[in-house]
Amino acid sequence: MSIFSRKGTETATTESAQPELAALTGDYTIDPAHSALGFVARHAMVTNVKGSFQDFTGTLHLDGTDPSLSTASLDVVMDSIETGNADRDGHLKSSDFFKADEFPTMTFRSTKAESLGGDDYRITGDLTILGTTRPLTIDLEFNGAAKDPFGNERVGFEGKAEILRSEWGLTWNAALETGGVLVSDKIKLNFDISAIRNA
Repeated sequence: MSIFSRKGTETATTESAQPELAALTGDYTIDPAHSALGFVARHAMVTNVKGSFQDFTGTLHLDGTDPSLSTASLDVVMDSIETGNADRDGHLKSSDFFKADEFPTMTFRSTKAESLGGDDYRITGDLTILGTTRPLTIDLEFNGAAKDPFGNERVGFEGKAEILRSEWGLTWNAALETGGVLVSDKIKLNFDISAIRNA
């Protein structure tokens, strides 16, 4: 089942849309209780540190008859970052990194979506951190649609992306005596999204 347009299809029309795809048309709100926004950074060149954001909101608009009209938006509260270490969390919120007092929110606004075949998709949009906006591409897998025991109509996605944090002005680092740096420039992003269809 597709959410976005099939590869090689110029424009989806009402006549060509699959019935099950058309049935998903609507507005959805991301359910933070059943979603996760995570990241992984290389630490001291030898291990990975994982973290996540606990406070975020987002919306999806899925259009099954014209998938090119589908959109996504996400707002993340930077003060909600958690890595399992209070001192490290405080450092990430400080002026060395996210400057959470000055720039309390990170945002993503989609600009394009495309099918890679099967349930694999790619969504491109504008990611804003520290007041800097740059394009971000996320590879997505559509996990399906279902009605939960409470009557909510849900859709689910898993996504992955990589960024160079320096491109958003996140340049703090420390040199290691053995060579290399304390924190990698490349950051891996992970998305587990469950969204509920609006009434």
